[in-house]
Amino acid sequence: MATPMTELPKISVFDPLKGLLLTYFMPESCYDEFFIHFNFLDVPCLKIVLSKGLGIGIILGSLMVKLPQILKLMGAKSAEGLSFNSVLLELLAITGTMTYSIANSFPFSAWGEALFLMLQTVAIGFLIMHYGGNTVKGVLFLGVYFGLVALLLSPFTPMSVVMAMQASNMPAIIIGRLIQVVTNYGNGHTGQLSAITVFMLFAGSLARIFTSIQETGDSLMALTYVISSSCNGLIAAQVLYYWNSSSTLKKTE
Repeated sequence: MATPMTELPKISVFDPLKGLLLTYFMPESCYDEFFIHFNFLDVPCLKIVLSKGLGIGIILGSLMVKLPQILKLMGAKSAEGLSFNSVLLELLAITGTMTYSIANSFPFSAWGEALFLMLQTVAIGFLIMHYGGNTVKGVLFLGVYFGLVALLLSPFTPMSVVMAMQASNMPAIIIGRLIQVVTNYGNGHTGQLSAITVFMLFAGSLARIFTSIQETGDSLMALTYVISSSCNGLIAAQVLYYWNSSSTLKKTE
């Protein structure tokens, strides 16, 4: 009597990269669809890979998204045109997103840029105070902020507080961006505001609308990024509108 043949596991030339792909880009079912069955048109899997890829791209971009702004401030030794209140409100929104995501155990690819944006935004806040002649207050600001972050991430903070912070993101983003918009309008230029940073933030917030829907399914997160994209787009439009004014300002400094 012939013994039944056991089916050999299917292999792919991409197997050496399987661990990396499964960790960062796709579940095993999608790996099988793409690289075993060669079904590259599987829509659910395409959405997952696109979302994961965008998320990782946004996180990598966030490592340097505000670096041009920081370097511009340090090079000019001036924070003219930047509103500290706007930075504070932006920091509130970023911190709310980060703590809310950690509390809900969302994948790092869905929110990781918030960590790096937070660190860079804190640095900008300090530089604004430093170049405004308030270095001691700037150091105090750093200490108080990081102390509050530690408290928010601790078990002592109830989930209701974290959810309230995330819900407050939308008014914080709107008010913070409008303060910057009004500051730009009043000055008639965008001062030391970095165009590179503004446009990267706009592109990143647009992409995050899709990734937050795909990876978290959280409507509050998605709506936050819709609001953020709208406000970032308004400031990006001002950068373009005042482009010549900003160029003239640089030449006269």
